[in-house]
Amino acid sequence: MTKGPVLIDLEEEDAPAPSVTDAPPVPDAGRAMQLAAQVAARPPSRLSRWFWGLLLAVIGAMVSVAAWDFVNGLLARVPMLGWAVSGLLGALVLVGVILVIRELAALGRLRRVDGLRQAASQALAAHDLNQARAVTDRIERLYKGREDTTWGLQRLAERKADQFDADALMQLIEDEVLAPLDAAASREVEQAARQVATVTALVPIALADVITALAASVRMIRRIAEIYGGRAGLLGSWRLTRAVFTHLVATGAVAVGDDLLEPLLGGSLLSKLSRRFGEGLVNGALSARVGVAAMEVCRPLPFSKRHKPAVRSIVKRALSSVFSRS
Repeated sequence: MTKGPVLIDLEEEDAPAPSVTDAPPVPDAGRAMQLAAQVAARPPSRLSRWFWGLLLAVIGAMVSVAAWDFVNGLLARVPMLGWAVSGLLGALVLVGVILVIRELAALGRLRRVDGLRQAASQALAAHDLNQARAVTDRIERLYKGREDTTWGLQRLAERKADQFDADALMQLIEDEVLAPLDAAASREVEQAARQVATVTALVPIALADVITALAASVRMIRRIAEIYGGRAGLLGSWRLTRAVFTHLVATGAVAVGDDLLEPLLGGSLLSKLSRRFGEGLVNGALSARVGVAAMEVCRPLPFSKRHKPAVRSIVKRALSSVFSRS
């Protein structure tokens, strides 16, 4: 007796599409960004500060005495050469003094932006129009002479007299002056997120992802500070980085969440990703979260609900191209 072919339906037509929440987690996801955040946010102990301070003092004293003896001996043996070396050392000291002055000026700019943000927060909390107008004057002085804020400052000058409410005046500053700066800062965040995701996915070297995440974050935070008018030197950049990562660690924001990858991936795709590629996407998404926190720390005004950047949108713009190319 001959039997006909049997058709077996392996997939149900009404089966629901897989979700990212049902996908298995990527092993060690976010390890690089979490470790970088912990390294940057860890406060030094008082004993370690004393140790490094004394070590630098001893090394500085030794180098100074050695240079002094070297120049005196050279002057005694070859006066012309000794005077030439003395001139070089003097130029080195002068450049060092200039660098110190620049670092102090950079720290002063950062404190200026911090003070402006605190004053704006107080004006908004108290709904004080006089305080808001004082903040407006400080904003105009801060961004005076910059090409990217010239048109916005002109619009602000034309319309600020018509505002009789503190909230409306702060909203006007955001719309006319800070909106283009927010867009530029968001582009820096997207670029850093793509870099961290690409390096993590493609470079299989131990600790390369951690070093890349920390370096990209420091550079991103410094660029965001420059965009908002708080140009930072070496010490200022490290101070900003610690402030951002300390805030993230304290609030638990440096953690893997489905909300980071859901706009970009589906569960069926996430379950098939390689370990390195999946971890790269997560680290890139966490870098975007660090960037948004940096914007909040470096911005001279607190974000209103309408202007607050969405991490999900930045993640989608930053990592969609990486995912599509891969």
